Amino acid sequence: MHIAGARQGILRVDLPGKAACESFNPSPLSSITPLSFTEGAAASLARCSRKIGEMEGMSRFVPNAEMYLAMYVRKEALLSSQIEGTQCTFDDMLDPSNSSAFARDVIDVVNYVGAAELAVREMGTTPLCLRLLRSVHAELLKGVRGSDRHPGEVRTSQNWIGPAGCDIRHAAFVPPNVEDMRQALGELEQFLNRDDVDPVVKAALAHYQFETIHPFLDGNGRLGRLLITLSLINDGVLSRPIFYPSYQLKLRRQEYYGWLTRVREEGDYEGWVTFFCECLEEGADDAQHSLMRLVALHDETIRKIRDHLSRGAVNGLALLDYLESHPIVTTAMVRDALGVSRTTAANLIDDFVGMGILRDTDAGRQRYKTYSYEGYLSILREGGDPL
Repeated sequence: MHIAGARQGILRVDLPGKAACESFNPSPLSSITPLSFTEGAAASLARCSRKIGEMEGMSRFVPNAEMYLAMYVRKEALLSSQIEGTQCTFDDMLDPSNSSAFARDVIDVVNYVGAAELAVREMGTTPLCLRLLRSVHAELLKGVRGSDRHPGEVRTSQNWIGPAGCDIRHAAFVPPNVEDMRQALGELEQFLNRDDVDPVVKAALAHYQFETIHPFLDGNGRLGRLLITLSLINDGVLSRPIFYPSYQLKLRRQEYYGWLTRVREEGDYEGWVTFFCECLEEGADDAQHSLMRLVALHDETIRKIRDHLSRGAVNGLALLDYLESHPIVTTAMVRDALGVSRTTAANLIDDFVGMGILRDTDAGRQRYKTYSYEGYLSILREGGDPL
C-alpha cells in the first residue's frame, strides 16, 4: 500500500525482522471534518438527503408499510451478504422448505435480518456505541461461518485483507494494529454521536472508517453496511430501515471497493462521500418506486378478491395479509395462519391460483406443494441475483 500525504492517516511499521509489515492507522474523522465540497458534490448530497426524506415521509402514510418494510430489511440483508459472496436468492430466504435445514448462505442472510432487528430495537434505549455494535456482531455471526472467530469481541490480533491464502506481507490492505484500532474505535464512537455533522456525510465517513479499522476477525463488511442505516436512525433521519443502502454498493461493487482504497491512499474523502450519496440516492429511489408498485399490487389484488370470491372474500383478504409477510406458502401454512380446515385452505389457494395471484411452484408434485405470490416477489427480487 502506498499513500500520498498524511490527511487520511499514516503507515506504521509493526513486528520485527522478516515478519515486519505496515499497518494503516487512519486519521480521526474529527480531524478531517468539515469537508470541502465542490458545487456538484454539494448538490449530490442535497439530492440524496431529499430523496431519503421523501422515502421516510412516504413510509409514514402508506397502508401496510410495516409489512413491506420488513421485506426491505430482508432485501438489504440479502444484498449486503451477496457483496461478501453469498449465493442465495430472495426466494431461498423465504422458501418454507428451507426451514428445517437452512443452507449456509441462507443462514447468513437470516442472521443479518436478526442483527438488524436487534440493533433497531436496542437503539430505542441505547445510544449507537461500541457495546451495541458488539451485541449486533454476535447476532450476525451466531451459528454460521465465522462463529469460531469470537463473535461480539473486537480483535486482539492483527488481521489483513487479501486473496484467499495470502500472508500479511502480500496483503492488499493491513488495518490498524490492535493498539491503534482501540484508539480509532473510541474516536469513531464519539464521532457517531456528534450533532454538528450532516447525517448523510456522517454515515458515509463512519462506514469508511469502520471498514478501515476492521475491528472484528469476521463480518466487518456486513456490520459496516448495517452501520449506515443505524447512523441515519441515530441522527433521526430515518425512523426505521426504510430502504436498502447496499443496492448500488452491490451493483457498483468494484467502484465501491475502489473508493475505500482511494480514501486510504489519497485522502479523497469528498469524492467518497459524493459516490456514497449517488448510491444512497439510487437505493432510496428504487425503494420508493418499489413501495409504490407494492401498494398498487395490493389494491389490484384486493379488487380481484372482492370481484371473484364474494362470500369468501373475508378469508381471501386474510390470506392476502398473510402473503405480504409470507409470500411463499404451503397449504398447511395457510390452514394454520387462517385457522381454517385443510380443505378450505386448499380451495382458497386454488382460487388464488385461478385468479393469477398465486403460482404453483411444484406443478409436478401432488403433495407438499409450495405456492408463490409471484407479482409481489417479482418486485422484491429486482437486483437480488447473486454476483
